[in-house]
Amino acid sequence: MDRRGFIGSVAAAAGAAALPVRVFAQPSGLDRKSTQVLEIARREVARAGEVLWRRDVAGIADFSVHSALPRFHFANLESGTVTSWRVAHGTGSDPEHDGYLKWFSNVVGSNATARGAYISWEWYTGKYGTSVRLGSLDPENSNTFDRAIVMHSADYCSQAHVDRWGRLGRSNGCFAMAHDDFLVALSQLSGGRLLYADQLNLG
Repeated sequence: MDRRGFIGSVAAAAGAAALPVRVFAQPSGLDRKSTQVLEIARREVARAGEVLWRRDVAGIADFSVHSALPRFHFANLESGTVTSWRVAHGTGSDPEHDGYLKWFSNVVGSNATARGAYISWEWYTGKYGTSVRLGSLDPENSNTFDRAIVMHSADYCSQAHVDRWGRLGRSNGCFAMAHDDFLVALSQLSGGRLLYADQLNLG
């Protein structure tokens, strides 16, 4: 199937019912950081425009923050609430493996995280089990499809891994999360919603 056909099949699947939420996080409240997250989410959703299939929730990843800390914010634009989770960055963005992203890259084979806006597509079963396909919305991440950048769960994003090593493991550029946290991403960020990544220095 060519890329156009694939995207068309994804769009056809977008009407499928969302998975039920199995794990909940307490809203973080409208502190300064949450307010900033909501402002960025509204801005980026508006910038993406009609390409998005759903505009109720957006994912905002702040890669200025250490990987041991929650830095993947789910902004609910209908309720005005924000929940925050851990997310891994790519090995190519952190060659010293100290938990800090040093740079972004869109280059195929870089294994780095790429900045910019993405659209979530459908979920599927792959190497890491259930995963969410992502598409590019910006030149800075134009190779998302060719690099197979997705959202998925991984053991190296667990609390036990953080307790042992003081940081998350690294992905090949994908947005990897702990298994239970990823269940929330499946229900809240899949199906044509926005994901935006940058070094945002929130707070």
